[in-house]
Amino acid sequence: MVLLHVKRGDESQFLLRAPGSAGLGALTEQAARVYNARLKVQRVCSAAFLDARSWGALGSAGRGVVCLYEEYLPLIRKMSLSQNKLHSASCLQSSRWVEMEELAEHGVFLPPNMQGLTDEQIEELKLRDEWGEKCVPSGGAVFKKDDVGRRNGHAPNEKMKDVLKKTIEEAKAMISKKQVEAGVCVTMEMVQDALDQLRGAVMIVYPMGLPPYDPIRMEFENKEDLSGTQAALSVIAEPDAQLWWAAKELRRTKTLSDYVGRNEKTKIIVKIQQRGQGAPAREPVISSEEQKQLMLFYHRRQEELKKLEENDDDSCLNSPWADNTALKRHFQGVKDIRWRPR
Repeated sequence: MVLLHVKRGDESQFLLRAPGSAGLGALTEQAARVYNARLKVQRVCSAAFLDARSWGALGSAGRGVVCLYEEYLPLIRKMSLSQNKLHSASCLQSSRWVEMEELAEHGVFLPPNMQGLTDEQIEELKLRDEWGEKCVPSGGAVFKKDDVGRRNGHAPNEKMKDVLKKTIEEAKAMISKKQVEAGVCVTMEMVQDALDQLRGAVMIVYPMGLPPYDPIRMEFENKEDLSGTQAALSVIAEPDAQLWWAAKELRRTKTLSDYVGRNEKTKIIVKIQQRGQGAPAREPVISSEEQKQLMLFYHRRQEELKKLEENDDDSCLNSPWADNTALKRHFQGVKDIRWRPR
């Protein structure tokens, strides 16, 4: 079985095994399927994605990178409290913050027409969260207000919260990129198992289910709408997926052995790409870790040479051990001879 190390850009994704006789059409679709399923698990667990309007509000420092929950949530919460400029009801309706950590902290999603509104505005408009009254967590709810105004604030108790967070960590570990270092191949069954565990944890904590507009439920039911979000840029449609190896596109009409030969113990690094994006960058000659070690070695060497240049004192040459004729004079018995009278 040929071992394929799948990457997106320079970032490792997962390992995949396939026989050399495998058709590249089916193999490419399989790689894209696993890749997209891993993204779904990441969105459900901890990733947060913004729409184009919110993404632009982060400034140049926030563009061009994946917006992670831990990194940007404090900033977004702070921005949302400043005169509701960013998180108005219309903006929140198109934003995507899909994570079970928020479900554990602040309860279920508010209806789209109530998101971003204050309590006074909700009371004035006589709006009612009917699904929030039905979707009560097991063991009772603990009120914890969501400053962003996306969730109703009726969070599960500590025991149920631990169930969600423990399941999140287990699901993350199953599809983690560290599986590459451990040499574990990620299959579609493993990713589906992670999704099933997350779905089961939600059913334990919320026996009545989640509202139909809750992003987590939409992800589980494959009804998520990622249009206009940063997450949509990462998803690769199976018909448009391409695999590249050694600066060559692995064409779907051929088999894997047409490119790598018939050695079933071969390990190759392939890069998954969207059709039309061109060839990905070549693999570096040395890895990033080797480059760090090389830079560290040269830095230490430069420091040593700098110290040698600063220490140019040659007074040590007058010491007895620096006399290169000392051994000769010792055998001739002519040491300590003075020509002047004592």
